[in-house]
Amino acid sequence: MLIDTHSHLYEESFLPDWEEVIARCQLAAVNKILLPNVDRSTILPMQEAVKRNPDLLIPMMGLHPCSVKENYLEEMSVIKQELYNGKFVAVGEIGIDLYWDKSFAKEQEEVFLTQVQWANELNLPISIHSRDSTRIIIDILKTQLDCKNKGIFHCFSGSLEEAKEIIDMGYYLGIGGVITFKNSQLPNIVSVVGMDRIVLETDSPYLAPMPHRGKRNESSYTSLVALKLADIFHLSLEQVSEKTSQNAITIFKIDEWEKVKF
Repeated sequence: MLIDTHSHLYEESFLPDWEEVIARCQLAAVNKILLPNVDRSTILPMQEAVKRNPDLLIPMMGLHPCSVKENYLEEMSVIKQELYNGKFVAVGEIGIDLYWDKSFAKEQEEVFLTQVQWANELNLPISIHSRDSTRIIIDILKTQLDCKNKGIFHCFSGSLEEAKEIIDMGYYLGIGGVITFKNSQLPNIVSVVGMDRIVLETDSPYLAPMPHRGKRNESSYTSLVALKLADIFHLSLEQVSEKTSQNAITIFKIDEWEKVKF
């Protein structure tokens, strides 16, 4: 069994061939897919996707840092209402993104801290977006407000030192298609830190692994990430699947989710 811990499978690009996408997941033994929310515009599409495939898809709820704009207080109000009145496996996708736009960096930090507090109140882990902000988020979690249930540094792109620090703090590294890229440093990093705190993800439809780089990503490609890890650690695909899936089950309490999802 493979678990994709981060996929935007509800996006419009999947609508034309939804059934085929789901079928390919089943053929690739991807048996659970976690869906992070982005903002209020994605809540309904995500919920409808989960209703169509409740045994496969598991929702999160959060406000993505790239959606923190002038109206962020309105967005936060909607997200909080959904989060506190619904059933979700984590608070996500939350964090800080300083790659695209730094105009709302202060507001992004405020929103991140607020959502960590929500996670603590609801006893949930977090799914962290940390593009060009890994060091900042580590420092926030260390000095301002930590998530007591920890979570995932989604699409980890930091240094070896940061990876070690994150793991020492009790968090996990989300590893996706980037690890298959020719000039990626991730193989060197994960070979040092080991498999104990690694989970698989795709971030589909983004960041497709080789040989699909530049095309639409999908959750069935989780198997390609697993194969790359198997090569790095000289393990079988089954061994990688078992370890990474157990890591995901542990951090997201997926066994408990199965009992309360309805």
